Amino acid sequence: MHSIPEGLPADEVIARLDALRTDDVRWREGRAFSLAYSAGPEVERVAAEAHRRFATENALNTDAFPSLRTIQSEVVAIVAGWLAAGPDGAGFMTSGGTESLLLAVKGSRERGRRERGITQPNIVLPTSAHAAFEKGCHYFGLESRRVAVGPDWRADVDAMADAIDENTVLVVGSAPQYPQGVIDPIPDIAALAAERDINCHVDACMGGITLTFLRRLGHEIPPWNFEVPGVTSISVDLHKYGYSTKGASVLMHRTKTLRSYQTYVTDNWLGGLYGSSGILGTKGGGPMAAAWAVMHLLGDEGYLELTARARGACDRLAALLEDIDDLELRARPEVTLIAFGAADPDRFDVYALADALWRRGWYLDRQGPPASLHCTVNAVHADHLDEFEVDLRAAVAEVRGSGSTGSTGAYGSID
Repeated sequence: MHSIPEGLPADEVIARLDALRTDDVRWREGRAFSLAYSAGPEVERVAAEAHRRFATENALNTDAFPSLRTIQSEVVAIVAGWLAAGPDGAGFMTSGGTESLLLAVKGSRERGRRERGITQPNIVLPTSAHAAFEKGCHYFGLESRRVAVGPDWRADVDAMADAIDENTVLVVGSAPQYPQGVIDPIPDIAALAAERDINCHVDACMGGITLTFLRRLGHEIPPWNFEVPGVTSISVDLHKYGYSTKGASVLMHRTKTLRSYQTYVTDNWLGGLYGSSGILGTKGGGPMAAAWAVMHLLGDEGYLELTARARGACDRLAALLEDIDDLELRARPEVTLIAFGAADPDRFDVYALADALWRRGWYLDRQGPPASLHCTVNAVHADHLDEFEVDLRAAVAEVRGSGSTGSTGAYGSID
């Protein structure tokens, strides 16, 4: 048991918190290729101050906090522009990519139930689609029909078509998918949905911002957003490449009618009419205000610069990995995600490499199958790749010389 009989002085409380962070990865120094994103101290300062000012406000009822209604409306409007949502587009902010994907699953179930009377719904998605879809199926009682990807790691559209039946309410594509960082053939997947008048969700939690601004920078980007007929919803995380504080995502729908399926309303209790836009009831204003502040601070020009830096760092890291004989890319990075493994898995263990890099202060995700390391490259890494190269080459030599093995690790934990 851990009890606190008497309160502590404020300075001691803060000192203890600082002490707890001693062994955390130093993400502001570019040493985390996962989980945290940095656009520099000025952006972080503004985000933190905005978060502080609205930390205890509650968007459960924006009649009491009309500021949060305005903040959400303006954030969603900016994202709608990025996604080419058009005048009928409608969305809500959520607490993150997982909540956005859960609601995409829930919304498709509700639409299938109300419009077609489906009582045993299923969704069809590639094995590369995010684990949160699986979580949504578990939570909301849908069958998950996972379809193997092709040799290029992209969704196999013909196999997805074969898996669809009269109870399918949702098909999924990713832009990009997380594990190998490639973009699924969104027009072909969306066509499956359009032909059957069912939902098609594009998981752009990782790519919604970078793809938008890479296109503006002149990169050739395949179709992926609401310009594609048949796409009904898209998720975009603002606490990733939007460089805001944690707890900010947007789930955007093509129409308000489609958006209505994600919401919940009841008066079946003694407390009056209760309505919520998402999984959460209480909806903290801090992440919402931070996202609004960062988006207004950076503007399009800021995001263009940050996207260029992230993509440049990604290309440079990919070239470095290709220069090391023991390693090989899983795919050429199409956005800003890189996955790589051992050129000869029988002679070199990439999980041991992750251990060796962590001992040097670098954190990379471990994933599989196949056994791989994953790098989510963002703007902060542009200034730290020289030191990473030194440590990477040293870690590769260490693992090669020792023949050591490492643990598989986990993408998320329940500790």
